[in-house]
Amino acid sequence: MQYGICNLSIVPLRREPSDASELVSQVLYGDFFKVLEQRKNWSKIRLSFDKYEGWIDNKQYVSISASDYNTLQKETPRLSIDLVEFIEDPQHQLHPILLGSSLNGLSILNHTHDGNTVSGKVAKNNLIETAFLYLNSPYLWGGKTPFGIDCSGFTQMVYKLNGYKLLRDASQQATQGEPLSFIEESEPGDLAFFDNQEGVITHVGLIMSDNYIIHANGKVRIDRLDHTGIYNVDKRMHTHKLRVIKKII
Repeated sequence: MQYGICNLSIVPLRREPSDASELVSQVLYGDFFKVLEQRKNWSKIRLSFDKYEGWIDNKQYVSISASDYNTLQKETPRLSIDLVEFIEDPQHQLHPILLGSSLNGLSILNHTHDGNTVSGKVAKNNLIETAFLYLNSPYLWGGKTPFGIDCSGFTQMVYKLNGYKLLRDASQQATQGEPLSFIEESEPGDLAFFDNQEGVITHVGLIMSDNYIIHANGKVRIDRLDHTGIYNVDKRMHTHKLRVIKKII
């Protein structure tokens, strides 16, 4: 088995080994993974954090030992909390990293960093404050950063920055936590899931107080939430049908 770590600010994770293939997620600086299959130009990987799989360009990561991989797995994640920060390499060149990047692999990569970090579990009431860091970020299918993010990438990163693991896709996240019967039972930071006409869960957002929700739809935005679903305050119509509310923590 081979192992790797991302040494760039952000790397696309694709469905197939091609630059033209669908973006299914992103690998941020410091994310580490198992290499499941390797070809001339591409590697199929499984991320340690959420077990998500996809293909990345061989030029966009570095190999690490099994020992380093196991050490990283055991450590409490230490994450950059700045929107954009820099790490410095041995040649004193600066490399940008983004909000939510992992810094546990700094010594492995021979990099240094002196920005703001967060580590360990944070109180649940901090989730909405963290969510505001992404407010008005543009929607990007497969995205996980303030410069482009999808609905489940948004909820995953908000929880990650507070020390909790969510799976990658909305349908996967809906398998976690405990269901609530009514919106009135929810607290800020709980997740609301929404399905399509076929009953497939395709959307997720973070519940706020006073029947508001923050979610990624066109951009990370705040709308109203009721028993029917999300009421878009700009379009003056319901845009998503409520399926279930989950308490994760």
